[in-house]
Amino acid sequence: MENTQQRILLVDDDGDLLRLYTIRLQSAGFQVETAESAEEALAHMPVFNPDLLISDLRMEGMDGMALFDAVQKISTGLPVIIITAHGSIPEAVDATHQGVIAFLPKPIDPKKLISEVKSALQVSGVPAELTSRDDDSDWRREIIAKSSVMENLLRKAKILADSNASVLILGASGTGKELLARAIHRASPRKKKSFVPVNCAAIPEALLESELFGHAKGSFTGASKDYGGLFQSAQGGTLFLDEIGDMPLGLQVKLLRVLQERQVRPVGSVKPVDIDVRIISATHRNLHEAIAENKFREDLYYRLNVVSLEIPELNDRREDIPLLVNHFVATQTKLNPKQIKGVAPHGMKILMEASWPGNVRQLYNVIEQAVALSTTSIISENLLQSALEDNPSEIIPFAAAKRNFEQTYLVKLLKTTQGNVSRAAQLAQRNRTDFYKLLKRHHIIPKLFKS
Repeated sequence: MENTQQRILLVDDDGDLLRLYTIRLQSAGFQVETAESAEEALAHMPVFNPDLLISDLRMEGMDGMALFDAVQKISTGLPVIIITAHGSIPEAVDATHQGVIAFLPKPIDPKKLISEVKSALQVSGVPAELTSRDDDSDWRREIIAKSSVMENLLRKAKILADSNASVLILGASGTGKELLARAIHRASPRKKKSFVPVNCAAIPEALLESELFGHAKGSFTGASKDYGGLFQSAQGGTLFLDEIGDMPLGLQVKLLRVLQERQVRPVGSVKPVDIDVRIISATHRNLHEAIAENKFREDLYYRLNVVSLEIPELNDRREDIPLLVNHFVATQTKLNPKQIKGVAPHGMKILMEASWPGNVRQLYNVIEQAVALSTTSIISENLLQSALEDNPSEIIPFAAAKRNFEQTYLVKLLKTTQGNVSRAAQLAQRNRTDFYKLLKRHHIIPKLFKS
């Protein structure tokens, strides 16, 4: 049976204290490995792979802080507790500023030791109960979670992945619906084929049909060649229809026909094309209310919702926050020249207690800003608090905001000019050639805007 205990590496050159601490930690349910020197501890690191390091400060040769520095180079983010009989306020402050989770003076109260250990493991994002996973866990690599509610969701998703059943993913904005859809695709027999996402709310109604089903050469001005559309791009793979609740009713009818007949008919073509595509859709809307208000077709709902998965909001899975924070810090560090080791312990507490209306996406934005502005290797609690105040709700990435603006702007221009490209380009103060390139980039068809 696999050992599911959390692992603690305990370092002290006093053999009696080493045995005493070991007994206390083992009695609390932890797996303990001991070392009587920093050098011996470093030798244990790659073999034991601890979840927490507890070290005496004053030792012969390499001391506790030197050990901390060495460990951070080989295991960035490993939580460290320093114990010393020579503790002082300046040393404690210096140690915590460098990233040490806790600084405990001897003699240590047994309850205080266990309390600090549990707190350090929680703040660092180490699961209280390590659950064994399949060796093949690559399918869920983008989903950072340890909470029971997320593990239950992922187990269900893994089972669904083996079938061709349509899946409807429910959840608030920023919870990671596309990440879950990608994970299902990677765990499915279709994983070697394409995963094609489309945001139904980001594409104007006049363009969405062509985007999904394609168009034939010569079907409208500027259609110089056939365009297969996203259904054909996803042939053999998975098509992810994000924000399906925002799809216009007229297009819902055509989508239903495609799902029933397993064929698409490109705009301007009389020849249907057979498709083999798995549909995963997602929405943050209440589709039952939309059906009652005649804004969503009930027959399409049952086609899409063979099985539904609901992603919890971040406020309902707070135990995942430390894991997500450490992952985002590591991700941002790779993109920046800075070497950020993590966040200050009290800073993590602020993040754990904050409200997250924008969910995981908002947390990512907060960490991205904090990393960008940090001038030390440990992100301070003040900087995190400031970033929280600057990110009160969901913020979309700049590239997505720019793309959405361009689409909306171009559609508005063509509506104003009733599809007259020359006039639209003149209003936009762009030459006609560049304007056509913009239209092509966003798959916008001028003919559709003519009276």
